[in-house]
Formats: sequence, structure tokens, C-alpha cells
Amino acid sequence: MTDRHTSIPGICLVFPCYNEEEVLPDLLRTLRALDLGIPTRFLFIDDGSTDGTLQLLQAACQSDHQMAYLSFSRNFGHQVAVSAGLKYARGDLVAVLDADLQDPPELLNQFIAKWRDGYDVVYGIRTNRKEPWFLRVCYNSFYHLLSKTANIRIPRDAGDFALMDRKVVDVINSLPEHNRFVRGLRGWVGFQQVGIKYARPARHAGRPSYNMKRLTRLALDGLLSSSSAPLRLSAWLGAGAAFLGFCYLVYALSVFLSGKDLPEGWTSTVVLILFLGGVQLMVLGILGEYLGRIFDEVKGRPHYVMNECAGWLTEPDRIKERRVLDGD
Repeated sequence: MTDRHTSIPGICLVFPCYNEEEVLPDLLRTLRALDLGIPTRFLFIDDGSTDGTLQLLQAACQSDHQMAYLSFSRNFGHQVAVSAGLKYARGDLVAVLDADLQDPPELLNQFIAKWRDGYDVVYGIRTNRKEPWFLRVCYNSFYHLLSKTANIRIPRDAGDFALMDRKVVDVINSLPEHNRFVRGLRGWVGFQQVGIKYARPARHAGRPSYNMKRLTRLALDGLLSSSSAPLRLSAWLGAGAAFLGFCYLVYALSVFLSGKDLPEGWTSTVVLILFLGGVQLMVLGILGEYLGRIFDEVKGRPHYVMNECAGWLTEPDRIKERRVLDGD
């Protein structure tokens, strides 16, 4: 095994990008001034941007041999872009960062120091978030629920910002899931992991690509891919509804045997129907979410379709620049 104290590893920084035209010039300037003390490469994943992101990446890769990009034929989602970055990243170390400069690249020096101490995964723990209070409440609720229900340990307030050893990346790349929740996969693979707290700044420029719909989808993917608790919840809801029905039956029998008339009225009937109907629809919805994910896996389609690539990815020992159906 390589001695981490004396070796000079190579590192690849992966940046998923979707409509980052406004912030990308500042990001490129920051990366050109970045000094990690080890050979460094940058890989940008253009997730079907509709603005000038791809053109900026094309120009950057022509003028800087450290940079490379690959672009998708359309928007396939942030987690798919991260997965593609992990697949095509080269080097002993791979780091995943957001392109909006909310994940400070300078913090990677601390991550590398922890890696030299023997940790295989070093992840960032977000503190002092600058999002609106409503989003902060949603984030806190999600991470609390995920930590309580997940079958594996997923640290609270830890996003995709992380440094991973090559052996960890290789294991994650070998996992075949179509609906990918990378931070969950990162927790599932195990190895020695540690978190570093950092104050997450506000977005440097532009608008966030994650709206409420995307955030809700990510939360569902995280919960359903990491836990079977929703299925257990549906079973408990069914049992609870059956128990309430049994209690009402006992009440009705006791009233009948005592010679009294049962109370008449449509209110109680409507309440029971709405309650049971709501429970049934909720259970069907939970089952449908799991079934939909099984359907995606069974189809076996690739995770994404590559449109083009450039930079060091086109070196002779790398993939050729071409249009390919990728995702095996």
C-alpha cells in the first residue's frame, strides 16, 4: 500500500454544471489560482445547460491543459452528473464540488491532510447556511428524518462535497443503481470516513438550479434508496386503520347489546371513509414510488447520453471525443 505521508498523489476535482454561465468565470479564476501542492486536474460535467456554460467550458479547455469537460445531450440531473464525474475522473484522489463556489476549493487542503492521516473519505459538514429560512427548515427536517430512518449511517448536513480515495470511487462506480443518491452510496461503501465543518457561503452568482421540485425529488430519492421505513410506515398505517375499525366495531356491538340505538348521521360515516381512503391512497403512493424505481432499474437504460467531451479526456489513453451512448 502506498505511504500517504510520502507519496505525491494526483487529484481530480469534479464540478457538475447546469446553467452556471454567471458564476463560471469566477470559478475558473479561483481554480487557476488554487494550489493544493499536488498534481491537479479539473473535470466539468455539463448537464445539458441551456445558457453559455458549454461555450465557456470549451474555451477554458482549449487554453488550459488541466481542464476537461463532458456534456450530456440533455439535462439528466445533478446526481447523474456527479456519477459521470466519478466515472471519468482520473487520479489517486477525487473531489466533488458544486460549481457555484459554495464549496470552497481551498478547503481541500484540509481534506487532503485528513486523507494523509488515514481517512478514505473526507466530507464537508455545512454550517451557517445562507439560504432562506424556509429552505433551512426543509433541509434540517430532511437530514433529521434521513438520519433516523436510513439503513446506513448518513451524516447530517453533509452534501456531495467530499474527497474520496481511488478505491472508494472504484467501488461507487461499480454500483449499478439507476436512481442514484451519491452521498448515500458514499455512506454505504464504508471505509474510514470523517467530516470537516465549514461555513457554507451564499451562492457567488447566478440562480440555484435546485428548485423545490428538484429538492423534493432528491429528498425522495435519498429516503427511498436508503431506507425501507416508508414501507414499514404504510404497514403501520394499515394496522392502525384496522385497529380503529375494530374499536368502532366493539363500540357498535356494545351499544347494540345494551339495547340502545346507534347514533345516526352522515358525519361519522364520511369521516371514516375519508380516513380509510386517505390511508389507502397514501399506502398506494408509497408503493408506487418504490415500484417506479424498480421499473427504472428493470428497463436498464444508460444513466445519461454523452454529447461531447474535450480536454485531457481526449488524450490517447483516455476516451475518444465522440457521440456515444454511455452509462454501462
